[in-house]
Amino acid sequence: MPRRRAIREKLLLGALLLGVMVVVLSASGFLGIYSYRRLVRGLSCRAAELPLASELGECVGMLRLAHARALSSEAPDASAFLSGMRATEAALEAYRQELAAFELDDFRLADRTHEARTAQRISDCLATIDSISHQHATDSESIDAVTTRRGMLLAVAPHLDALASLTAELPSFLQERLHDLSSEVRTRYRTLIITTWTAAIAAACLLTAIAVLTYRWVFKPLRMLGHGSRRVASGDFSFRIQVDTKDEMAELAGALNDMTERFQAIRDDLDRQVQERTREVIRSEQLASVGFLAAGVAHEINNPLASIAMCAESLEGRFNELAADDADATIVRRYLALIQSEAFRCKGITEKLLDFSRLGEVRRQATALAALVADVSEMLRHVGRFAGRTIEIEEGPDALVMVNPQEIKQVVLNLLVNALDSIEESGHVRVSVRQSAGEATLILADDGCGMTQEVLEHLFEPFFTRRRVGQGTGLGLSIVHRIVADHGGRIQAASDGPGTGATFRVTLPLARVGEVDMAIPSVPGRAA
Repeated sequence: MPRRRAIREKLLLGALLLGVMVVVLSASGFLGIYSYRRLVRGLSCRAAELPLASELGECVGMLRLAHARALSSEAPDASAFLSGMRATEAALEAYRQELAAFELDDFRLADRTHEARTAQRISDCLATIDSISHQHATDSESIDAVTTRRGMLLAVAPHLDALASLTAELPSFLQERLHDLSSEVRTRYRTLIITTWTAAIAAACLLTAIAVLTYRWVFKPLRMLGHGSRRVASGDFSFRIQVDTKDEMAELAGALNDMTERFQAIRDDLDRQVQERTREVIRSEQLASVGFLAAGVAHEINNPLASIAMCAESLEGRFNELAADDADATIVRRYLALIQSEAFRCKGITEKLLDFSRLGEVRRQATALAALVADVSEMLRHVGRFAGRTIEIEEGPDALVMVNPQEIKQVVLNLLVNALDSIEESGHVRVSVRQSAGEATLILADDGCGMTQEVLEHLFEPFFTRRRVGQGTGLGLSIVHRIVADHGGRIQAASDGPGTGATFRVTLPLARVGEVDMAIPSVPGRAA
């Protein structure tokens, strides 16, 4: 038994994939942003450092200029030099404060190791010059002041040259960093591009996976459930919904399938009951029709029987006084022939009546439609109440239909009886058979009382009748409709209104090749 996976777990998995996608995209974006921020911060710091380095160089230059002027004077004055020393020390201090103002990361543009080391050497150099200046100032109390100042200026000259060299190195460090910046940044932004593309592709794959899983776990099952529900609602109870998601969707599909199966069982049971009741009603209607025909043909049977009885009495008297002459023998033979003819006539009438009363086999067979109509009209010819009414069967090619002959006889009988009841004593009922497009059409048209639109709308409903109470049950045409529908056909009624007659069209499928196993022979058109 496969493990059931709840929709909640699947949704949590989708949310997890979505979270991973967001984390990957966010990490890629933040990596690029922070790399850009680090670069901009390093450039801004170095941009603030460069003016201070230039100012320090200018101070050192001014210090050297004051030193040169004091040294070239006959009476050297060290005050300008000492002022330059103070300015240089102040510029150095500002530069060192700028170096210590920011703690940057390991980005090579922000590496200030050489600058800090050089600044320390400049500070040491300034401290040496300052100590030399203080030493000569102490010695000037015992020796000539001019000689002392000149000696001091000469002593600091080498240190001034070193100081100038060190301050000149400061911009060179930044220039080297900027020179190496392009190659370093190229490597970094290539790494960032690769990282960003990788993150984008991973996010696209995760998004595709989320879309596929959502379609398979949510949208596809919902679509199948909707399609299956519509199929079942349309009456296709044999359809089963197949959902293999192993979650609540699959349970819902299983519940719908179970419900559909129960519906199908209930429908089949109801159809079976309806068919049984229909067969009972048809049997009752056929029995009623047989009684109707029996009452109608009773006098037709009595006439031949009366002839037989009279001939029998005559023969009995003749045989008592029979003379052996040829004339009497001829009369005997004529009477005997009449007796046989009338007896066979009675036999034919009763056989047709009994044949009509049988339900027949359930198996359908190829039946000639026009010949069947002719047989039914022949039976109605013996009904006395239809005397004077004419049934005209149009001559033409017959049509073989795959039907139950006894049930179709019931259809034709009901339609002909209704038509004969609706016409006057001199009225006509015209019957024709047509075939086209794989179908046979039986058309019964009368010139009787016709029907209104309201009657046409309710004509095939059970228990609907226009006859007086006690003269009809209203089941005849509903049974006709049921029989025709069971044979895969259709029946239509039309009338232009009261007094204009009515037309019934019964359409049945033609028998296909291979289904023809027995057919009723065609009968030419005849008038009843």
